[in-house]
Formats: sequence, C-alpha cells, structure tokens
Amino acid sequence: MIRKSLFALLLPLVLSACAGTQTTTSENATTASAATAVSPAKVHIDAVRQQFAPDKRVALFDVEPNGNVLRGETNMPEAKADLLKRLQAANVSFVDSIQVLPEAELEGKHQAIVTISVANLRSQPKHSAELATQATMGTPLKVWKKQNGWYLVQTPDQYLAWVDYGGVALMDQTAFNNWQQGKKLIYTKTYGFAHATGDKNATIVSDMVYGDVMVLKNKTKDFYEVAFPDGRTGFVSAAEAMDFKEWVATRKPTEENLVASSKEMLGMPYLWGGTSVKGMDCSGFTKTIFFMNGLVLPRDASQQVHIGELVPTDKGWDELRPGDLLFFGVPAKDGKPERVVHVGMWIGGNQEFIHSAGRVRINSMNPSAENHDASELARFLRAKRISPEATLVDLRQKPLYE
Repeated sequence: MIRKSLFALLLPLVLSACAGTQTTTSENATTASAATAVSPAKVHIDAVRQQFAPDKRVALFDVEPNGNVLRGETNMPEAKADLLKRLQAANVSFVDSIQVLPEAELEGKHQAIVTISVANLRSQPKHSAELATQATMGTPLKVWKKQNGWYLVQTPDQYLAWVDYGGVALMDQTAFNNWQQGKKLIYTKTYGFAHATGDKNATIVSDMVYGDVMVLKNKTKDFYEVAFPDGRTGFVSAAEAMDFKEWVATRKPTEENLVASSKEMLGMPYLWGGTSVKGMDCSGFTKTIFFMNGLVLPRDASQQVHIGELVPTDKGWDELRPGDLLFFGVPAKDGKPERVVHVGMWIGGNQEFIHSAGRVRINSMNPSAENHDASELARFLRAKRISPEATLVDLRQKPLYE
C-alpha cells in the first residue's frame, strides 16, 4: 500500500485555494522571489527536515518561515535544536514559535492504549478522512496532541495518524506503567467475543480479533476473566486466548509457519488502510502475517521494501523461499522515482504467492498456471527476505505489551 503522508494531505487544500485567484506568471514569480528574500531560514528548515523527517508518515517536522518567524510543530526536540543551531551559525535572525509536542493541553497524558478490538486511525481528525492504519486492543500508542475529540498518535511501527476518543484510553506515565505491568493475555482466534459472564450466551461486552491484548484477572475452567484498558471487564473462552508470554515463546517465523499464518486469512476482504482480520490492504496483510509470528514490520509496502535482504530474481524464481516478500509497482524512469504500490508473500508450489487484492488470494507467476496473475507479473519489481533482525520489533526480544 502506498499513501500520502499525514500532513501532505493538506497540500491540495492550499492548491485549490490558490486556483481561484487570477494571478499572472510574472506576479507569481514576484511573489515567490519576495518569499525567498524574506525567508533565509527556508534552506536550513529543508535541510533539517531531510535529515530528521524524510518520511512524514513516521516523523513530524511541520515547520515553515513566516518572515523571520518560525511557525509550526515537531515531535522531535532534537530536530528543533539542530535547526536553531544552524540558523545561529549562519547569522540568520529568527523568532522561535515552533511548538515541540506533546502539547501541554494533554496534561501529562502522553500515552494511550487501544480499548476496542480494532481502532481505525485516520489521516486527518475526522471520520470521513482516509483510513491510514489500524491498531488492535492493547496496543500502546504515543499521544502528541488533541483536536476536538481526536488525538494524533504514533503506533509501535512509528506511524502517525489520528484516532477518535472512543478507541483509546489516555494515560499518564503512572497509569501506563501499571497497565503494562499487568499479566497479559492475547486473543488467538481469528474472530470472537468477550461476554459479561463466563457464559457464551451472556451479553457481549466486545468483539475480539486475533492479536487483541488484555489483562488477566481470574481463570475458571473454561473462561478467562479479563480487564480492558478502559476499565471494562469481560470473559473470553480459555480456548480462544493464551498467556502472552507463552504465546511469544512459541513464535517461530519459519517458512512453514509464515505460510500457515497467511492461509488462515484466505478470502478475507481487502480494506485500504486495514491491518487486521476485519479487512486488510496488501501491506496490512503481510504485516499481520509477520505479527502472528512475533515480528513487527513497517506499515506500508513502500517502507517494507527497504528492509531485509535482496533475493535475486533476474534469472527466475528458483532463489525464492516461502516467506519472502514480493514487491510490485512502477520502476524509476525518465527522472521519475520508483513507486512501490503492492506487496505479497511467496509461498512456493507452482510459483505461487499470496496477497490481498480484492480479497486475500493465491496467484501464480507461472503463465501456464490457472491462477496466473499477468498484471502482477508485469509490474514485479523485486523480492526481499526478511530476517527477524531486519524488522522493527521482534516481540520475543522486546515485548510491546509489558
């Protein structure tokens, strides 16, 4: 999946506003020259942005000059400090109005835990905005700022997006530490429910999906009594959940396990921005496969392509192993950069790969196969083998939920 960055989405609004004005080319040039003349800080701002926030999806440095006033915000104090140092060294006068997040209005609640089975995180603070990614129950989030009933948060894979108040419980550091120290369970069935009592016919408290994490309160013969991050309690079937530490200890991202995990999701619907069994895009699918085996990948295909070891495919598919990721898109040409727009996972057999395209399905690179996908073969770029060391987080080494 490839997407616009969180803040780049504002650009069309600016362009549409400018489109309504009657301005000549010479007037535009004059305006641009004037802006450049009064903004000697611009070149330094751009250099700091390139160094600290080249990918706006995972780092925030939204700073622009207005005359000699520096306005904007960042979640990286080191980036601001570097900019001010550069300006001072260049003898550029400025007024510092850059806000370093998290903002004071959060009153110290800089942490959050997802409280529902799947929280939808959006590119802007409104329900009609693009779905950027998802986070399952128990996922810890960094909170940077608030706008009405929405919070700008950062996921464990560093993705920046907005979540509404109904999907998270905000916490100060003490409350967050207390939650993290609780004994955790992870839900391991594809989909199910938590009930008000230890009875599958009792009132439903919440739906549940694979990867949801809760705190264990008590255990009966057939049910776990659990606590959710927002204080609610419920009961989940003991056959559908597992002690988190035991689950982590059993994660082995072998070829066989990666393929088995991928096939558990066959037929699930494609959802742009989805990273859960409720629906997933192409990179959300590969991300979920690896999470089920204890590893956290970057969010998007255009990010996943930069990790792991290149697998030679120039002479065919013989070097590929099950679990290798295949990347598709548009190669660099005529000065235009490469665009990675799709990802799938090699499963072997008759040159087959599994991917989320319309739904989770298996296709083949072999032109003589019944399930051959000619369009994907035509836009294939390269393959990568992802070792645990190449991922963002190996949950066996660094549990996120404790």
